[in-house]
Amino acid sequence: MDWLERLAKLRQWTRNGTRAPHKPLLLLYALGRYQEDTGSALRYTAVEEDLGRLLTEYGPPNRTSPAYPFHHLVSDGVWEVRTDGGHGSPGSGVGDLRRTGATGRLAPELRTALDGDPELLGRIAQLLLDLHFPPSLHEELREAVGLDPEAVPTGHLPSLRRRQRDRRMREIVLTAYEFRCAFCGYDGRIGTVPVGLEAAHVRWWAFGGPDDVDNGLCLCSLHHKLFDKGVLGVDEDHRILVSQRFVGHSPAAREQVVALAGRPLVGPQPGVRPVAADHLAWHTGQVFHGAPRPAVGA
Repeated sequence: MDWLERLAKLRQWTRNGTRAPHKPLLLLYALGRYQEDTGSALRYTAVEEDLGRLLTEYGPPNRTSPAYPFHHLVSDGVWEVRTDGGHGSPGSGVGDLRRTGATGRLAPELRTALDGDPELLGRIAQLLLDLHFPPSLHEELREAVGLDPEAVPTGHLPSLRRRQRDRRMREIVLTAYEFRCAFCGYDGRIGTVPVGLEAAHVRWWAFGGPDDVDNGLCLCSLHHKLFDKGVLGVDEDHRILVSQRFVGHSPAAREQVVALAGRPLVGPQPGVRPVAADHLAWHTGQVFHGAPRPAVGA
């Protein structure tokens, strides 16, 4: 059985680019726990808080109970649920999972495959990261679910990639924005080499976002991470959005984040296509968290 192919085809609600990373997040968490103790099952009441935190931080703006993937992942043949009364999930209701003492674990066939191939766990984890999250979040997600970074291969898995990446994307986007962060104007260099500047996809590659200049922003490392976490966004007038859910009281947080609310983007240079409206709409609907703060001074 090709487990990578099976896990690449998890049943998810993905209409019109909708993000539904609930099952991948549960699987990543389960792989991290499996790495610690291959024989343990995850009691729902013991992991509910951890899973809820992962969904809040890395899931879409519309929140979903961790009970949803805990129950529905069974249908993909990679997960099993048992209760105090025997085999089988009691349903996706939080109360049912709690009351019946439900526990979940990777399916027996998958556990056997993992035991027989020490590198499979890392390949599965990298596949889930590649298919559902931008690269800027991979390292912290591994840490959040307890995955040993040495067990996860770097780079992508060529055999399962549906499209070819354009290696020129970074150069094209940074040039379009004249090597300045589109949010804060940062333009640091060492000699002639830019440092701390990255090409951010507005609509994530994992969700059909192309390697085109009108789907890219030149951002400093800080603002790239905050953009991919949904703290920052861009409205249809190409002004910066700051989530009301962001809290920061230090001068640095106020100056580097809160004060950005309502500012126009820096760039791109004349003659370059700005970020397309449909990509902005996708990010606002699928990544940006909560309502935006009013513009500073408004």
